[in-house]
Amino acid sequence: MKKIFLFLALIMPAVVLAQNEANAKLSKYEQFTSKTGKIYKYVDVKLPSIRVKYGDALRTTVRTLLGEQNNTYFYIVDNPGESSSSSSIAMIEYSDLVNINIALKRLISEVKGDREANPDYLENKFVGEDGFQIGYYVSEGDVLWFMLLCSYSNSMVFIDDAESLAYDFNAAQIEIENLKLKYGK
Repeated sequence: MKKIFLFLALIMPAVVLAQNEANAKLSKYEQFTSKTGKIYKYVDVKLPSIRVKYGDALRTTVRTLLGEQNNTYFYIVDNPGESSSSSSIAMIEYSDLVNINIALKRLISEVKGDREANPDYLENKFVGEDGFQIGYYVSEGDVLWFMLLCSYSNSMVFIDDAESLAYDFNAAQIEIENLKLKYGK
């Protein structure tokens, strides 16, 4: 009987780990591209880079995934890093991009009041469905804007100018809307 309990105690962590991996949520990009037996065409359009406070500018692209039955559009924000293993990429699906643009307008409208409140520490951010985050910190009157490109890696970047960032994200949304006219939904 003790051997059975010992066996169960040893195997239970493996079963729980396997269950967690099976239940791991796929991003919208992974959901679309992981379907087998389908042919997809990828069409990329490069957009201007996003300036950051520290390090190299972020590369941006709009990717159209032309599927057999429907098309999907993503805004890609790529922090190339120093090596391929330190690269971080946000794959932002169109509907999430629309929500981010709405949130950015609100965040920009709130930052002045948050700074004037002079908190010891304040964080105001938007978190998207796939873990992408955008927002700012206020500490001792200083404001620092940030983006967390993907939730499962060290992918935080700090932004030079929130207004320019809002312009870049809005331009990506407009580009996707133009591509939808070209390729369809």
